[in-house]
Amino acid sequence: MQAVDSVIEARWVVPVAPRGQVLAEHAVVVDGGRILAVLPRQAVDALYAPRERICLPTHALIPGLVNAHMHGHGNLAKGMGDRLTLELLLTAGPWMTGNRSLEDKYLATLVGAIEMVMKGCTSCYDLTLEFPMPSTEGLDACARAYAEIGMRAVVAPMVAGLSFFEAVPGLMEFLPATLQREVERLRVAPEEASLAAMRAALRGWRYDHDHIRPAIAPTVPHHCSDAFLRDCGALAREYGVGLHSHVQESKVQVIAGLKTYGKTQTAHLQDLGLLGPNFVAAHGVWLDDDDIARLADHGASVAHNPGSNMRLGNGIAAARRMLDRKLNLGIGTDGANCSDNLNMYEAMRIASFASKVRGPDTARWLSTDEVLEAATIGGARALGFGDRIGRIAPGCKADIVFLDLATVNWMPLNDATNQLVHTEDGSSVHSLMIGGRMVVENRRPLGIDMQALARKVEQARERLETANAGNKALFERLEGLVNRFCPGMAKTPYHIDHFAGDHHAH
Repeated sequence: MQAVDSVIEARWVVPVAPRGQVLAEHAVVVDGGRILAVLPRQAVDALYAPRERICLPTHALIPGLVNAHMHGHGNLAKGMGDRLTLELLLTAGPWMTGNRSLEDKYLATLVGAIEMVMKGCTSCYDLTLEFPMPSTEGLDACARAYAEIGMRAVVAPMVAGLSFFEAVPGLMEFLPATLQREVERLRVAPEEASLAAMRAALRGWRYDHDHIRPAIAPTVPHHCSDAFLRDCGALAREYGVGLHSHVQESKVQVIAGLKTYGKTQTAHLQDLGLLGPNFVAAHGVWLDDDDIARLADHGASVAHNPGSNMRLGNGIAAARRMLDRKLNLGIGTDGANCSDNLNMYEAMRIASFASKVRGPDTARWLSTDEVLEAATIGGARALGFGDRIGRIAPGCKADIVFLDLATVNWMPLNDATNQLVHTEDGSSVHSLMIGGRMVVENRRPLGIDMQALARKVEQARERLETANAGNKALFERLEGLVNRFCPGMAKTPYHIDHFAGDHHAH
């Protein structure tokens, strides 16, 4: 018999691939952080001698969920602001996320990592923000938070050459001269400085790329010069890391792209040579069929964030059209400052529902199998982990969620996949393993004093509220102006309409 680290026996195993398969009374054999075998329980004892046997007669095992797009810095800003468009959220950035210390950056990331693992998510693509530019110390603080929790992560600094006010054509000129002068202090660092900072961080990266890896995130194409976008692409290729950008998230971005480039952001990124298997387009709400084809033909991915897309009034992405074109689709929560939580179960449910309000043809709706696949396998590919995570299969990393089927979500258990997407809300997550190591056990994150953490977070909140009082006052002066100018841009005619409801009547 072969000695192995552990054997996990469960009532059900949901491997995700092949699609729709649910295995009853099976066991997962784990050794060296990987899944060695998945086989009927009765076959285990004849083949393996586990150092630990975990028997779960009332549990299901599913792969760890993969959050394809989120913002770790947003976790100290949850609950701040209502009725915010994307453009108002960007205006509110200095209020919500300004004046962060190194400890604040670490705390924000840590809080998000804990929420994700407690809700069944084992990996994420974190587009984190430092103002006015990224720093080696700040990125290390984010990576350290994930390492302490034991979570897999891709950490990508968001960078730009222009502030939001400079990047949107005509917006700066629309502001009164007094406000123009005030927002000038919100300028980001020169592109050359940000590029040098990212290179230094990449060169000095001290974490195992198999667990926590860096990437590069030019935040929005028209916030960057063409030269800077090319340089970001070249840097990503030099170090073999991913490239992630917000692409056609809102209609304002689409119109801004047309005004800036005379074409869509996606078409322009293609012309610059940035599209490829390592490229992730976040949101993609306003991609047309040509844009989708461009991304698919280059082997790129889209991170679909349906909750945030609705929360910010951006519309409903054409996820079915993306899948029809064989474009890799992952699912993300976006940041807690614009979607309120990092619950991938909620994101899956909204992804399913959002597809159903696009039209009455049920064949065009996303199936729950497709949604679950996007939240696991699709996300794994978007993060650059290929087929090594997102499945319960031999050779994959042992990133496994233990779901308690004795909770009310599973009374009765009629269809495992349907209930994972439509019924589960994260409250059934009993334990969670990442790379064969328990990270959550009996609904508690291991090694974390939650009461002490809550005190630290509250102290940070109080300090930041005081430090950012002036930024909040500036936002309140800008809010009405931005909310007149940008919706006006959004009313510019375009050949696709991904809004819902009766907006044409107003």
